[in-house]
Amino acid sequence: MMLTRLKAKSEGKLTKQICKVVLDHFEKQYSKELGDAWSAVRDILTSPSCWQHAVLLNRFSYPFELEKDLHFKGYHTLFQGSLPYYPKSMKCYLSRIPHRMPSERHQIGSLKKYYLLNAASLLPVLALELRDGEKVLDLCAAPGGKSIALLQCAYPGYLHCNEYDSLRLRWLRQTLESFIPESLENVIQVSELDGREMGDAQPEKFDKVLVDAPCSNDRSWLFSSDSQKAACRISQRRKLPVLQIELLRSAIKALRPGGLLVYSTCTLSKAENQDVISEILNSCRNIMPVNIEEMARTCSQDFAFAPTGQECGLLVIPEKGKAWGPMYVAKLKKSWTV
Repeated sequence: MMLTRLKAKSEGKLTKQICKVVLDHFEKQYSKELGDAWSAVRDILTSPSCWQHAVLLNRFSYPFELEKDLHFKGYHTLFQGSLPYYPKSMKCYLSRIPHRMPSERHQIGSLKKYYLLNAASLLPVLALELRDGEKVLDLCAAPGGKSIALLQCAYPGYLHCNEYDSLRLRWLRQTLESFIPESLENVIQVSELDGREMGDAQPEKFDKVLVDAPCSNDRSWLFSSDSQKAACRISQRRKLPVLQIELLRSAIKALRPGGLLVYSTCTLSKAENQDVISEILNSCRNIMPVNIEEMARTCSQDFAFAPTGQECGLLVIPEKGKAWGPMYVAKLKKSWTV
């Protein structure tokens, strides 16, 4: 079977080494912020063998044979509950036991059939509720997974994918080229603008805006190979909320009145999550919180959540059998009047 062949190719990976500097820092912070839940979360984050990877099928090059193999191997579709918004065109599968398929290689002129991702990263995409014909901005788009997922949901009238980092921009362009047919190229624009300037450059242009902000990236930081660089990252970590707030203010300017904005990170940090959204809600009179507690209720069979104290915010935490996240998602709406 196809999965057997793919599995053989994925073996032989080097074992990751935990960075003690980062772990000690997280231990101090998250034991306070998450309380008793931190112990179980730490066990998953420090055990890559427990990690799960979802398989998002590409509707523009649909892998019917692979889908049959996934069913045969016991994979099931994500979000089997009735989410408030879940387009039939999006198909995502996962195994109940930890298993990673290899990524497909980039081949010029050939579309990939699937994208591997942390299933929690689909929650911000679904929270955006993209409809056909809408104008949407992915402000911090690299490496491109969420842009790809958005296009599995609907056919936007215009998709603007922005990435300020030049190396990550190349990654983004390659991802789009690997998954999106040429027929959609006329509705997709890729830019390399400082996201903090987007609002002034494109005022009130977009119906929907996704801000998947630069953040601490807990999973990645835990396995930093250079302890000195890791220590430097930690010392600079306190500056991230300032950047995140500036990106959100720019996104708000780019959003039309009545439009939706979704903010997401892949960190557990309260300073980069709830505190950032609280600052925006307290300082921007034209921004209203949107309750997404129903999403947590309908996703509880696939994800574990930690309390956020916010009706507009969700925090996915990894636990055994539901090793997704960290992923924070907050949903906001721009009002018509100030």
